[in-house]
Order: sequence, then structure tokens, then C-alpha cells
Amino acid sequence: MERQGTSPLLSVRALSHRFDYQLFEDLSFSLGKGESMAVIGKSGSGKSTLLHICSTLLPPRKGEVELFGRKVYSLPQRELLLIRRFHVGIVFQSHYLFKGFTAMENIEVAAIMAEREIDRRLLERFGILHVLDKKVSELSGGEQQRVSIARVLSKRPKIIFADEPTGNLDGQTAQEVMEVIFDYVRREAAALFLVTHDEELARSCKRLYRLEERRLIPLQ
Repeated sequence: MERQGTSPLLSVRALSHRFDYQLFEDLSFSLGKGESMAVIGKSGSGKSTLLHICSTLLPPRKGEVELFGRKVYSLPQRELLLIRRFHVGIVFQSHYLFKGFTAMENIEVAAIMAEREIDRRLLERFGILHVLDKKVSELSGGEQQRVSIARVLSKRPKIIFADEPTGNLDGQTAQEVMEVIFDYVRREAAALFLVTHDEELARSCKRLYRLEERRLIPLQ
């Protein structure tokens, strides 16, 4: 849970959601500054849906989500968009880069939108300095994913939502990328909400849960 005397960056209360069947119900948790939380579970258990709800992308059937002390699904659309633009970073397994742009142009767009300066040291740590002038279509899958994650961190978000962020990376590269993300969370007093099939990766987070039988079961 969040440290005493501080407000959580993310607070979830009595969250329930379903599509054709009930995915989860009555989930409550919070995530504070400098914290990382991972959710594992089998395909179809609702991990990605939970991430989408917490990251402002999908209103829940029941329950409440607060980001930075504000009830996000009660906000006007304009204010919700500002939270996404300046304070929330979302990493998907698919890179969603602009294909007609270079790697650097993709990163620049995100930085400009969030009114941030690009940290070249961050790009160096991701090992992408040598591909910045290449078009997205000229990059390997692993390079595309590293550029995608660098683009998100260039926004300097307060909270990162990551859905299988290393799914397209080999083991060594995945470890190196996650070390950069964890360093960012510590340095910026940010937070990480991770969903993944990779239990070894998940155990790198401070808190680990399994989404099973509609509940979050704490594993560490």
C-alpha cells in the first residue's frame, strides 16, 4: 500500500467489470509514489481490461478509479484528456508507432505534446541512438518496442501502465529495458502498474497479484 502520510497516485475502489461473462468484481487497491505493482493471470482473466480501466481508457461497470486524487470517470472529457497527455504513460505489447515517421520523430511528438525536453541519456540506455534516423518500417520488432517505451518515458509520466511491455524482446533485452523503467519509477517518484504472463518479470515489482476467480490474490 502507499506510504503513510502520502496520497496514492492510483486508487481503485470496489471495481467490477464484465463483458459476456464476469471478469472481476469488488477489486480495491492503491498505488503510491515509487511503487510498482504487477498482475499476472491466464489469458481471458481480465488483466488487460483492468489496466485499461485504471489508465482512463475504459469506464468500469461498477466502482471508482482515482488518479492523483481525482475521480477520472466523473471528469469532463477535456480534463481526462489532459491527464492522459501530461501524467499517464501507457505501454502496449504492440508498439503503435507512426509508421511514416522516423524513430526520433515518434519520440519528439510525444515530448512536444507533453511539453517535455527529450532526455538523450534515456535513449542511450534503451540502446536506440543508432536507429533514431530510421523509419519505423526499417526497425526490427525489438527496436520498435524499445522506441515505443522510450517515447512513453519521454513524456515523464507520473504513472506508467504497461501491458506485456517486453513481449517482443529477447530475455536479455527485456531485463535491460525493465531496469530502465524501474530506475525511472525510483528517480521520478512515479509508479508502475504492470500486467504480464511473465511471472519472473512480475516478481521484480514490489507487489505481485494473480487475477483469478474474479479476485486479486496477493503473491508477494
